[in-house]
Amino acid sequence: MNISPTLILGVVIIFYLVTSIQILAEYERGVIFRLGKLLSEPKGPGVILVFRPIDRIVRISLRTIVHDVPPQDVITRDNVSVKVSAVVYFRVIDPRRAVVEVENYLYATSQLSQTTLRSVLGTAELDDLLSQRDRLNQQLTQILDRETEPWGIKVSAVEVKNVDLPQEMQRAMARQAEAEREKRAKIIHAEGELIASDKLAQAAAVLNREPMAITLRYLQTLTDIAAEQNSTIVFPLPIELMRVVGNIGQPRG
Repeated sequence: MNISPTLILGVVIIFYLVTSIQILAEYERGVIFRLGKLLSEPKGPGVILVFRPIDRIVRISLRTIVHDVPPQDVITRDNVSVKVSAVVYFRVIDPRRAVVEVENYLYATSQLSQTTLRSVLGTAELDDLLSQRDRLNQQLTQILDRETEPWGIKVSAVEVKNVDLPQEMQRAMARQAEAEREKRAKIIHAEGELIASDKLAQAAAVLNREPMAITLRYLQTLTDIAAEQNSTIVFPLPIELMRVVGNIGQPRG
């Protein structure tokens, strides 16, 4: 049985065309090199033809990539050694530059994130690192976005995830917080004493102007003691007698 060369050639061509079909998802783009030269526009999404070995395709995902920056040893401006980890959100906005301008954009962005994290946080003090993370996150995002822009990368956010302090620093901060709380408690107590003394001075001035007010207050105190149903024995003395005793020894005008 003889097979014609035309049939064989037709089968080879059909097989070549079938193997040249590539399907790209909605979030993918294909960067095509034809005879080593970069085509003007990336291909996709959908069905595209890649004529190997003339063409070579590099698939690039346009989805946002979440990259964990491993813990970095950082020495803050006030000479405190801490371990800081972060997370970077970025995506490819220009597939052609992401392939041509850098060998491996994922690895390059990861290394740049680590060095930027150490350099930026190294210029901040520990208090700023703990209380002003939003400002530091914004600064990190701006620097990374500017540095990765030539690679066709867009950094949308950088978040400092965790700050590990040495045990000695944690104990020192705990003592500082405790001392601060004691300071506030003493200040509040002193303010209460000042207000109470002022009110007592006003009450004493009123009682001094109205002699009967002392008697009424004395009777009210006896009523309060009797309401408690205890075994306290009270010997009431006339207020006038106490006043006379108080005036003994005073020079007469």
